[in-house]
Amino acid sequence: MSNVERPLEGLRVIEMGQLLAGPFTGTILAYFGAEVIKVEPPGGDPVRGWRLLRDGTSLWYRSLGRNKKSVTLDLKSDRGRELAGQLIDTADVVVENFRPGLMEKWGLGPEQVKVRNPGLVYARISGYGQTGPYASKPGYASVTEGFGGFRYINGEPGQAPVRPNISMGDTLAAIHAALGIALALIQRAKPGSGEGQVIDVALYESVFNLMEGLVPEFDGAGAIREPSGTTVTGIVPTNTYRCDDGKFVVIGGNGDSIFKRLMQAAGRSDMAENPEMADNAGRVVHEAEIDEALSGWCAAHSSVHIINTLEEVRVPVGPIYSVEDMLSDPQYQARGMFEQVEIDGEPLKIPAILPKLADTPGRTDWPGGEVGSHNEYVLGEILSLDDEEIARLREAGVIK
Repeated sequence: MSNVERPLEGLRVIEMGQLLAGPFTGTILAYFGAEVIKVEPPGGDPVRGWRLLRDGTSLWYRSLGRNKKSVTLDLKSDRGRELAGQLIDTADVVVENFRPGLMEKWGLGPEQVKVRNPGLVYARISGYGQTGPYASKPGYASVTEGFGGFRYINGEPGQAPVRPNISMGDTLAAIHAALGIALALIQRAKPGSGEGQVIDVALYESVFNLMEGLVPEFDGAGAIREPSGTTVTGIVPTNTYRCDDGKFVVIGGNGDSIFKRLMQAAGRSDMAENPEMADNAGRVVHEAEIDEALSGWCAAHSSVHIINTLEEVRVPVGPIYSVEDMLSDPQYQARGMFEQVEIDGEPLKIPAILPKLADTPGRTDWPGGEVGSHNEYVLGEILSLDDEEIARLREAGVIK
């Protein structure tokens, strides 16, 4: 399948900005065939130095930077901004996640560049969006996950809200940006169009998009959904239980027929046949009683026993996996969820990028490379600068 043309081949994307949301958008697009040129400051994207390093570069960046061509440009210099503008003139898509107004200050905002490139699709990612009273506020994922409503409902009642140990807001924003870019490219391809457009992605709105039930429940019934620990408000039973081997299992027994099979397997036929628990509304009333029964059953058996028993009667159940568990699991392996690359001859596994396309799948062609590793290609072949000019740029610090 390595020779199959991918959906975005032939499209050029200029990725500007750093850290996570913009770069992960570029990763998605590059995985599905776009030529992504990552514009980095001479020192490189800070993620290159985050967490665990090998040979001076983070292992994380080898995944985040896959399939991208790195060019270094000092955008604080006039010449660096001029070259960036020339690159944008050749592009189909720009992805930027600077603070609102900075690209305009540099002469690279969408209204400024579309005069020369009217077909450009221009994706902008920021904490609070390009408009509104909070547009100028700094908005990291940690802050926008709270503002977007997720942190409020995540955690134990009466305790501080719990943060997921990932930059969830950034990843969600990147997925929304990639979707918006795909939609804009489809629109551009329609007969009589040919025009690009701006995609305005806010981290908080990407988080808010997960809160689909909260607004109508509040507006229609005055209900504010509160944190509910390991359960889901108003759906019973769906919870996490500790087994006698110290491991946890997740059980989703909230379907009416599933609940009957679950409680029979747990040795509680009385609950399985109790008419007061026959539907979800009744089970919500008896939530504490049901959870106590399931907690006691799980605590008396190993996680393997619980999983095997429930799988036999087709009750949704599963373990809580670490990354080590994922790598050794046959389902992950069968679904091709890992790809292996080489860093200076040493193998390294990185995750595959979703979604899966049956006929034109994405793939990793190379891991994230070194800072400025494609300077000569980008500046020489795309922008047609000669060797002397490239040398002068290097001496002036415009490129690394």
